[in-house]
Amino acid sequence: MHNDRVTTRVAVRHLQVLLAEAGILQDQDHPDLVISVGGDGTLISAFHKYQKQLDHVAFAGIHTGHLGFYTDWRNYDMEKLVEALASHPVKEHSVTYPLLAMKVTTSSGIKEYLALNEASIKRVSKTMEAEVSIGGCRFENFRGDGLCVSTPTGSTAYSKSLGGAVIHPRLKALQLTEIASINNLVFRTVGSPIVIAPDEWITIVPKNTDRAVVIVDGERIALTDVMQADYRIAQEEISFYEYGHHHFWDRVNEAFIGDVK
Repeated sequence: MHNDRVTTRVAVRHLQVLLAEAGILQDQDHPDLVISVGGDGTLISAFHKYQKQLDHVAFAGIHTGHLGFYTDWRNYDMEKLVEALASHPVKEHSVTYPLLAMKVTTSSGIKEYLALNEASIKRVSKTMEAEVSIGGCRFENFRGDGLCVSTPTGSTAYSKSLGGAVIHPRLKALQLTEIASINNLVFRTVGSPIVIAPDEWITIVPKNTDRAVVIVDGERIALTDVMQADYRIAQEEISFYEYGHHHFWDRVNEAFIGDVK
C-alpha cells in the first residue's frame, strides 16, 4: 500500500521493478509480506486492510517523507530491502507485537474492533462521565473529555501526547490514559496513566451514551448509543519483518530526541 504523494509513487514504481528483477512475486490478495510506502498512517491503513490475515502476513514500512516510527526503511534503501527479502525469508525473520481488542456494546448489538495504536472514547460537546473497571473490579468514576487505551506500540502515538509512558512493544500490556480529566474537591480520578497486566481488561461504561464517540487508530467509528466498551489484549498479534528492523529505543530517540549535543 502507498499514499498518493509524487515521491511515494516514484518509490513504488522503483520498488516494483526491484522486486520483479529479484524474482519476488507480488500478490495483493494473499501476501506473505505487506510493504507500505509512505508514513505511519499508510502502514496503519495497511494493517486494517489485512487484519484478517495476521496469522500469516508480516509488515514492512518504507517512509518517503518525515521520519516514520513504524517505517524502518527509507526510499533510498529499497535495494537493501529487496536483497534482504531474497536471502532472509519473512517467516524466519519476523518479530511480533501485541494488539488491542475492543468490544463495544450498543443498543443495537455488539461491535468488535482491532487496533494497532489505540482506541479512545470521548463525548462530542459536553463532559464525559463514565464508570471505569479494571479486571472486573470498579476502579473510578471518570469525568473529563475522554479516555484512551493504547497498545505498547501505540504508546508513542496519541497516548504519549496525553502524558502516557513509552512502553516497549514486546511487553504484553495495555495503557489507560485520561483525556483532560476533571480533578477537584468534588470529582477525583487517579490522574496518571495506568498499565494493565496481560490477563486483565478495562471496561468503560459511559453515563451519557447518546453522545459518546469511539475512535480506533485515528478513525471515528459511526456508532450511536454506546453503552459499554471493553478493552483487552487481542489474541491476534502483528508481525514486522525483523531484518533491518531498528532497535525500539533507537526509533524512540530518532522520533523524539535526535542527536542533541
